[in-house]
Amino acid sequence: MFDLINGLPVHPLVVHAVVVLLPLAALGTLAIAVRPAWRGRYGHLVVAAALVATALLPVATSSGEALERHVGDPGQHAALGEQLIWFALPLLVLATALTWSGRRAAAGRTTPGGPRALRAVAALGIVAALAAGVQIYRVGDSGARAAWGDQVTSSTTAR
Repeated sequence: MFDLINGLPVHPLVVHAVVVLLPLAALGTLAIAVRPAWRGRYGHLVVAAALVATALLPVATSSGEALERHVGDPGQHAALGEQLIWFALPLLVLATALTWSGRRAAAGRTTPGGPRALRAVAALGIVAALAAGVQIYRVGDSGARAAWGDQVTSSTTAR
């Protein structure tokens, strides 16, 4: 199902969406965790980016498995890619919680658990964003090495 579109592999097409949206969601989560005033204004954009990226991860994984049947085993990239969902889900949940708290604050309502709980959610959001950022880098680096490592290395040493 997630193999080819017009003769092109689906995997690089979907992965580019994830590679853009998930880091944006991580950066946005950092921003709304640190700046509570931005939660009401920008939180919905952060949640949307995290939601779309998280929804596309199973498509990226399935299309990667289909691509693997054509080009061979990508090594560590496949294992790292399958783990990325476990970094994206907490990011989505915490970005949603921060955005929800911002909307409550804008409406003049308090957040359940008070300021202490909100600071804990913000701290967890920072940790989740940083962890997701590291994992995104690891997946992307291993994928680039699997796809381009031999070609780039051999072309620079041949000169």
